[in-house]
Amino acid sequence: MNFAIGVFDLFAYTIPGALYVAFFGYLGTKLHILTAASIGGVPTVALVVVVVVLSFLLGYLAYPVGEALERIVPRRRSRKAPEEFVRRMPAAKGRAFLNENTHLLLCAVQLHDKEVAADVTRLRASGLMVRNCAPPLLFGAVAAIVEIFAGKHPFIAAGFAVLLLFASLTLISQGRKFGLWAGMKTLELCFWIPEIDEKLATDGTATGS
Repeated sequence: MNFAIGVFDLFAYTIPGALYVAFFGYLGTKLHILTAASIGGVPTVALVVVVVVLSFLLGYLAYPVGEALERIVPRRRSRKAPEEFVRRMPAAKGRAFLNENTHLLLCAVQLHDKEVAADVTRLRASGLMVRNCAPPLLFGAVAAIVEIFAGKHPFIAAGFAVLLLFASLTLISQGRKFGLWAGMKTLELCFWIPEIDEKLATDGTATGS
């Protein structure tokens, strides 16, 4: 049986899930649930497979947590891909594809050229990875705050709490930036797709009738 993880799955689910595995591993160690003896008795190959599968599953299950955290964290400024694209490319003003959902436009780009569309997919996957890595770091910051009062090294714990909290908020901001870049890249590619406006207008007329 072959087990393969795609690039999108790796970035969006598995890498953030690995941080959740690390966080729960830390909790298990502090609570003496996990010990070096118990882990050392597991074969290396089996341990790697278990960690990868757990990372994927935890990343998939915790996906809504990253989505919720992105909604909660305030935005410094609201930037929308169509408006930013028209500002940079005034010649595109009034084009029909600017009114369509960028995910639908990505499908059009994929039908036109899959290799070119891979750049957009990579940006989207990177943005989701960065965003979904924020919650486990936030949980780590909470654990560090607890360590300030319960641990033996409060100053080190305080430093880690500040660092992890700052990293978590920064990742949310960078995730939004990657999302904007993906939207911009999609619109830039659609700008050069022949007859895309006519196609959208035809589909809209057919739907309306």
